[in-house]
Amino acid sequence: MNLSDVKLVVTDMDGTLLNSKHQVSDLFFKQFEALRANNIHFVAASGRQYHSILDKLSAIKEHITIVAENGAYIVQNDEELYVNAISQADVENLLQLCTDIDGVHLVVCGKNKAYILNESEQFQNTIAEYYTEYMVLNSFSELPDDDFFKIALCHHDGSEEFIYPFVKHLENDWQIKISGKLWIDISQDSSHKGNAIAQIQKQHGVTKAQTMAFGDYNNDLEMLKKASFSYAMENAHPNVKKVAKYHTLTNDNNGVEAVLATLLASINP
Repeated sequence: MNLSDVKLVVTDMDGTLLNSKHQVSDLFFKQFEALRANNIHFVAASGRQYHSILDKLSAIKEHITIVAENGAYIVQNDEELYVNAISQADVENLLQLCTDIDGVHLVVCGKNKAYILNESEQFQNTIAEYYTEYMVLNSFSELPDDDFFKIALCHHDGSEEFIYPFVKHLENDWQIKISGKLWIDISQDSSHKGNAIAQIQKQHGVTKAQTMAFGDYNNDLEMLKKASFSYAMENAHPNVKKVAKYHTLTNDNNGVEAVLATLLASINP
């Protein structure tokens, strides 16, 4: 394992780079400067909206690439590199299919804002962490013009048990991703983090053998397969631990930072 070959570091956000309080550590920002000094490019890849990722990493925003909405939207230093939107007609059809799932809350994720219904104060509190820009509507018929990247479904009792059985029949046509304990995302079949990382690797002339990636949930699986140095967090879903070549500590124990410290030590022994 030759860590000194690494030229691209990619991390998921929730459950990975962020601790359980949704914070980025001060140590990471120090390590980022060392990565940059060694010409290692950093990518934040998340199911979060672009604005929310930007909010967490605003101090380094000019020097990173952001993969938002599970790969449907890629931005580097305010320049859009990739936009993979769902048509208005498909958004309407998906909403019709999902509206009747018992106990589910829906988010229509657009480039400008996320859109939810005025139905639950608890749910508004939940999404405020993941969507810094959102609008509350009385009906989804009020959706404004926007580029829509995905439909996010939330169930407070668990996504795998209470949402997935009702949407798995859509997998032949759509990307259905269990992206968290409470969340399932529906997006274009080509919208996943693996596709996004492949595009970034091509842009930067970086190979799989020069890529390090960290993840914790099923929406990270394709991304991890694009990295020779793939790490599952100790708190990761079992599927992620099966796919990743290596494991690290939990997100609350600076699992990403522990590996980055080893990477930086291998470059500057």
